Amino acid sequence: MKVLAAVALSASFLSFADAINLVKRENPAVAGAPIQRKRVSNGLERDRLRRRQNSKTVSESLDNEGTLYFANVTLGTPGQNLRLHIDTGSSDLWTNVASSQICESQDDPCSDSGTYDPTQSSSWSFLNNDFNISYVDGSGSSGAYGTDNLQLGGVTLQNLQLGLGNSSTSQEGILGIGYQVNEVAVNRANAQPYANVPALMVQQGLINTNAYSLWLNDLDANTGNILFGGVNTDQYHGSLETVPVVQEEGTFAEFIIVLTAVGNKGTAATLASNQVIPVLLDSGSSLSYLPNDVTQTIFNHYNADYDDSQGAAFVDCNLANSDDSLVFTFSSPSISVGMSELVILAGYDERNNPQCILGIGPADDSTAVLGDTFLRSAYVVYDLHNNTISLAQTNFNATTDNIMEITNSSIPDATPVPNAISTANVGAGGARTGGIPHITNGPDSQGAASTVQAKPVWVIAGVLCGSLIFGAFAL
Repeated sequence: MKVLAAVALSASFLSFADAINLVKRENPAVAGAPIQRKRVSNGLERDRLRRRQNSKTVSESLDNEGTLYFANVTLGTPGQNLRLHIDTGSSDLWTNVASSQICESQDDPCSDSGTYDPTQSSSWSFLNNDFNISYVDGSGSSGAYGTDNLQLGGVTLQNLQLGLGNSSTSQEGILGIGYQVNEVAVNRANAQPYANVPALMVQQGLINTNAYSLWLNDLDANTGNILFGGVNTDQYHGSLETVPVVQEEGTFAEFIIVLTAVGNKGTAATLASNQVIPVLLDSGSSLSYLPNDVTQTIFNHYNADYDDSQGAAFVDCNLANSDDSLVFTFSSPSISVGMSELVILAGYDERNNPQCILGIGPADDSTAVLGDTFLRSAYVVYDLHNNTISLAQTNFNATTDNIMEITNSSIPDATPVPNAISTANVGAGGARTGGIPHITNGPDSQGAASTVQAKPVWVIAGVLCGSLIFGAFAL
């Protein structure tokens, strides 16, 4: 995530004249991509540390293996297979080379995600050595920028600019799909923004507008989607409601919107009301992070025992079977997140007792983040052209599709929220990129400290599938 200095902005209101227009076509210009979820070890530590310092639709399924969401792509000529971490909180696509520091480790940590060899691609073209991305904990990746052909969701992007992790301490390559102004070269090398994946899809006529929709599906699901240029209206309930993205220093840089209330048991604002909280919608963060006072209210309500050394709030695992929910309100749209989506099995103690955490933590001095524990319950349309976010309650495990193209005018199925709060105090810090924690000293059933083994939270034979959809809505 891009980290900006704190900006003091007064609360103001915005009325929309235009939003996204949905058009139903027999052959919509969209690009959809499947996604997968991958479980990572010590994921909570990743969430805490890995914050960035600085008709035409394309559909892609996302692999879902527990904590991080990935898309399977091919890069180069002939194509080299890669699995890239989908990240709405960053903007560059980068991948490791086999000789990077972490990939040469003895346990071959890059074998699942894959590596790229530009010398084996006839379509690779070197640009410069300005690629350099880093994180608060000192990890990161650096190397060259170049261009090559990318195949994603059944379409091919020609001459996409990407970064090479020649020197890297992160085993997963990243497919960043945020604002172009948030690209590393813009912030580190004072370069001009380049056309990243969604922008290049527009330039090359694959989608009509720079927008995409994200459907992660539920915690146990094996399907999901990202759809560039469209919406799948069968994947949400009701209608979409549209709110503005908050500017930072006069610039639209990240997917930050204003959270105005938090409730529970299907009722808005019972836990926090009349709020103006800038929150980042970030698929690169497995958990969600709210202001400390709001978080403490939630912890008190659910008898959560927060362990500062672990950065995790332990709860009774039976809470996952409760019919309770947290309700997040954004001026008007409210998204209900059930306890079955928020209570996460982190592992087992030495007596094989399950240890569960609540998928929410304190943001401390960083920007609040709504990560995957929230996003699984929301169908989200990211409109970079109009600088808006459209939200609806997700339809878990949808089995049908109704895909519609997004154009640049109003959406028949999306209603702009009148007087939606459009500004807020955006602090320094950013989203975490990570997953479920690897708990080492969680409380046992008697409240004493115990060691928790990193057993998988989800019983799966391989990976769980999900998907992202760019630029299309499905009805």
